[in-house]
Amino acid sequence: MSILIVSVVTHQPWATREKYDRADSATRATLVAAAQRTFENLGYARTTIDRITEEAGVSRATFYVYFASKQEVFGVVAQQVRDRMVAAQDLGDIDVDDIRAVAAATNAAYLDAYTENLAFLTVLEHQSLVDPEMEALWEQFHTRSRERTARYVRHQMERGAADPAASPDAIARAGGGMVANFAPLVRNEPGLREEAIADLTAMFLRLIGADDPT
Repeated sequence: MSILIVSVVTHQPWATREKYDRADSATRATLVAAAQRTFENLGYARTTIDRITEEAGVSRATFYVYFASKQEVFGVVAQQVRDRMVAAQDLGDIDVDDIRAVAAATNAAYLDAYTENLAFLTVLEHQSLVDPEMEALWEQFHTRSRERTARYVRHQMERGAADPAASPDAIARAGGGMVANFAPLVRNEPGLREEAIADLTAMFLRLIGADDPT
């Protein structure tokens, strides 16, 4: 009898902690998703912790278990959106040296990710104009994607497959800017997506000097 009791007491805390960990993770994810929707709908200035918790269906006290402020949860949302944007550039099974295929696939995926998150990106950009911390976050947001594109252009230059019109860093910045400008168009008119991808791909290939159809 005593052995059975000891066994139960030994394993109960592990099971309880695992249950709490799952609950904590789910609650935090709910708060982050609710925060993104609230920021997108109301903008940064009008968003309050009360509005976020109302959207999430949790108490204000629960919010403070996970985040110290509105600014902190905004930063978490921004990091998650950034990670989704960077992940959109993953090539999967595409041959890295098939420049046309890489350009088409990455432009399509990046455009889709930008369009999907356009409302939040707009809030972040506007807030970066008046808040130095948000300005740094906005710059950080784009840095990883630009660095990745610039590395790719350098690689193609080294193998003699590209003759870019400007430096790899400038090409990367221009490529990101083109997607940013096409995203509102595609969001408002989804039927233009394929045309936009074709145009973005053609312009990128021209910029890096790899636009010969042969």
